[in-house]
Amino acid sequence: MACLEVCKEGNYREGKEEYTLDGTVDWDGRPAIKAKSGQWFAGTIILLNQGLATLAFFGVGVNLVLFLTRVLGQSNADAANSVSKWTGTVYIFSLVGAFLSDSYWGRYKTCAVFQVIFVIGLVSLSLSSYLFLIRPRGCGNQQIPCGSHSSMEITLFYLSIYLVALGNGGYQPNIATFGADQFDEEDPREGHSKVSFFSYFYLALNLGSLFSNTILGYFEDEGMWALGFWVSAGSALAALVLFLVGTAKYRHFKPSGNPISRFSQVIVAALKKWRVEMTPGEDDLYEADGVDCSDSSSRKILHTHGFKFLDRAAYITSRDLEDQKQGRYNKWRLCPITQVEEVKCILRLLPIWLCTIIYSVVFTQMASLFVVQGAAMKTTVSHFRIPPAGMSSFDIVSVAVFIFLYRRVIDPLVGRIRKTHSRGLTELQRMGIGLVIGFLAMVAAGIVECYRLKYARKDCTRCEGSSTLSILWQVPQYALIGASEVFMYVGQLEFFNAQAPDGLKSFGSALCMTSISLGNYVSSLLVSMVMKISTEEHMPGWIPGNLNKGHLDRFYFLLAALTVVDLMVYIACAKWYERIKLEGKCREDDEQDNYEV
Repeated sequence: MACLEVCKEGNYREGKEEYTLDGTVDWDGRPAIKAKSGQWFAGTIILLNQGLATLAFFGVGVNLVLFLTRVLGQSNADAANSVSKWTGTVYIFSLVGAFLSDSYWGRYKTCAVFQVIFVIGLVSLSLSSYLFLIRPRGCGNQQIPCGSHSSMEITLFYLSIYLVALGNGGYQPNIATFGADQFDEEDPREGHSKVSFFSYFYLALNLGSLFSNTILGYFEDEGMWALGFWVSAGSALAALVLFLVGTAKYRHFKPSGNPISRFSQVIVAALKKWRVEMTPGEDDLYEADGVDCSDSSSRKILHTHGFKFLDRAAYITSRDLEDQKQGRYNKWRLCPITQVEEVKCILRLLPIWLCTIIYSVVFTQMASLFVVQGAAMKTTVSHFRIPPAGMSSFDIVSVAVFIFLYRRVIDPLVGRIRKTHSRGLTELQRMGIGLVIGFLAMVAAGIVECYRLKYARKDCTRCEGSSTLSILWQVPQYALIGASEVFMYVGQLEFFNAQAPDGLKSFGSALCMTSISLGNYVSSLLVSMVMKISTEEHMPGWIPGNLNKGHLDRFYFLLAALTVVDLMVYIACAKWYERIKLEGKCREDDEQDNYEV
């Protein structure tokens, strides 16, 4: 109550200006004034920034598999593996950005620094492609093959795309969380806007990639690779400038310090007391006194009953009482229960996170094997040629449609059926639905591949467009992937942001990104294993250079089967999961249900 009263008094200091209640500060480090910072003005700038940055990233990523096969001369399987590893590295770097953001730099500085690296990588890629790789001029389309390249030129290309991976990876999880920071979740109206922000954020991400997948994808497919890369570099620069323009309007959380040391203290303190006999109940568990409303660190996390061994770190022994009397406090022997619960929260999140990796394997096929499959189909409709990578536009349209349907139709309908004031489906339920739709997408892709093979020429040498089956038959699999993203990835963003402790919000967003990362690596591993096994006894394998001699359909059905197994494990983990229990920073305890999953 004392905290609540201090915050209420602080709301009307200095001309009765109302301050945020979640501990955010302005550029000068003073408490953020609601009317002059954050909210949808800052949120809109961040959404536009995300759209432009995504346009830049997918201007490279969406056709990278074709660039590797047509310009660098890699095989389909090698190119798919290279793209999977590169995309995986993008999201591994998200952990680096999240660590720097939560621990030392804060989200604003981290976003700015990594966007600069992103621009440098794109400019380097554009220059190296124009000067060294695209020779003769106009090569890299279906008709004109490119010449050979020196090891130095190849090295420069990979250095450039991995700079792009570092820049985008470090920026991506922080911009999502930084956008959510602009809304005070302690205020009911802004709290609702914060939930909406994640849907609009994912929509902005997809709309940004729409231009890349259509216009840029078309020009790159026609061999104008350098033009596509230069447009990406210009878009990334515009995103950086726009981000810096909004500097004075942003709200900030101060970094909370190195989480590794906090986690280590809990583990060490629990191990030191592993022989101590603990009394039942919570009376002997240590918690730091009071919560300072002006402090931007964490809210208290209430005690939960799982992982009881870790409670030993907060158990007050006679030795701890003796140290307290002498004015000593050893962080490596006695930890507050909130610090212990931080570790428990992350441990509970990990099984859910692991279950999302197989879905990411399904999702990554859209940027690799879907494109290769589309290139082997009839790509002309009337007299217009559809670039295979451009088919992902149907994924984007599906995302936009299903975000609208979910927020305006499904969510209110579920709330009315349940006759509750909740938001309808929980994040965990939506992620489960995403897995089911992902399974259907793989089944659809496998069926399309069966029919593509039925109408394909087996004796072709360059087999692009060798099947008479129209590329438009890929629309269902792209649309299903888009629908699954709305349930899985938007649900993930909300879930990990809501369930991560206050000092680890960027890490929560990074978990979503690293799920995609590991999905790409697992996809690469699966392709390698399948090719090794299926090419024994001089067989062409499931995914050969000539898809008409392979069985890509079997690979899709394998992914569908893995998704079913993953769904069963996920359901068990979701039933076991126990939500974080937060004590409102400046609220009464009876409002804790707002944080329920």
